[in-house]
Amino acid sequence: MSLSRRGLLAAGGAVGALAATAAGTGAASAAPAAGKGHGRVRTGFDRLAADGYALLKGEKVGVVTNPTGITSDVRHIVDVMHPDERVDLVAVFGPEHGFRGTAQAGGSEGRYDDPATGLPVYDTYLKSGQPLADVFTASGVDTVVFDIQDAGARFYTYIWTLYDCMEAAALAGKRFVVLDRPNPVTGRAALGPVLDPAFGTFVGRREIAQAHGMTVTELALLFNARFLAERPVDLRIVKMSGWKRSDFFDTTGLPWVPPSPNMPTPDTALVYSGTCLFEGTNLSEGRGTTRPFELLGAEGVDHRWAAAANALGLPGVAFREAYFAPTFSKFQGRTVGGVQVHVQDREVFDPVRTGIALLVTAKQTWSGFAWRADNWIDKLTGNTRVRTMIDAGADTDEVVGAWAQDLAAFSAVRKRYLQYR
Repeated sequence: MSLSRRGLLAAGGAVGALAATAAGTGAASAAPAAGKGHGRVRTGFDRLAADGYALLKGEKVGVVTNPTGITSDVRHIVDVMHPDERVDLVAVFGPEHGFRGTAQAGGSEGRYDDPATGLPVYDTYLKSGQPLADVFTASGVDTVVFDIQDAGARFYTYIWTLYDCMEAAALAGKRFVVLDRPNPVTGRAALGPVLDPAFGTFVGRREIAQAHGMTVTELALLFNARFLAERPVDLRIVKMSGWKRSDFFDTTGLPWVPPSPNMPTPDTALVYSGTCLFEGTNLSEGRGTTRPFELLGAEGVDHRWAAAANALGLPGVAFREAYFAPTFSKFQGRTVGGVQVHVQDREVFDPVRTGIALLVTAKQTWSGFAWRADNWIDKLTGNTRVRTMIDAGADTDEVVGAWAQDLAAFSAVRKRYLQYR
């Protein structure tokens, strides 16, 4: 995992309390936003706006965002910027689920004009490389701004929208600005297997851990230095103020907007990096319920699964026998049995270990257990090891231990890009 000198220079030029503007023109003000919210954390956008959008002065601006791009008083940043004469906002770029959030998983809103602002909205979903660069060129923007709330997991697609947009902006000769928001499950550590690039997809483009423990500006710096080093984008970041690596989302004072339809609460994000692995099985991951990724199950599963999972004594979590009928997705309209994951001490809870333990015990206690036929589990975990080891009868500790060396190497690299204590 060597780091090129060019990559270091690309990353180093982007770091600051607020991002530097063009080389030699000094740094933007680090003054926090005027106190409209009641929380102690101010997002990158709050700080950008408090500085009068100085970082965007003289630029035609396009924003990659979704419903989570809000101010502390829950106004959308596009609605805030559009009438402000200090910023020339000319386009919006929507990711999976769309700019206004009208699409379900695996969907987007397409190209349209936003009724509220009249701005053209371009679709980025499943676009990358030169086709996405062509979208940026056609939009007429000089600078692309990214502001989306992440969930902290490698397979949550917005960080790969970030990656794809950075790569495309470099191809199109556009400047790229990333506005930071909290990692909702803290930034204390990276967890889980590191992706093997042979398994790269939109749920994991490059070699990061399953739970990366980083914010979007930190990821942008890592991406630019390590994975886009041959053609780094002209990158600026705007950090938060008041955020600490140990902060869970509900301690920030910021309002939560579901980043996608099946991420309704910060509690969902807490378990997601582990229980999303059930997308790779024939069990329901709780889509179509009020507690997605906390409820897991299938027809024929009974009390034995919860009992086996509880017997492991996993830290900070307990499992309740549960029955539910999803309103859509797997087992729609049918009652299934399974477990509800109850996090009792989030300070010691390990979502990835918990997800592995639930896979192991589900296979042990339910004869109907099966992986999805397309081996989607390999895309989610980033390799074949998890699937093949569980099939071979490995226990939780053996599976978790198999990624220890790769995780240690990634963690060492990750430290170079961390911006908060």
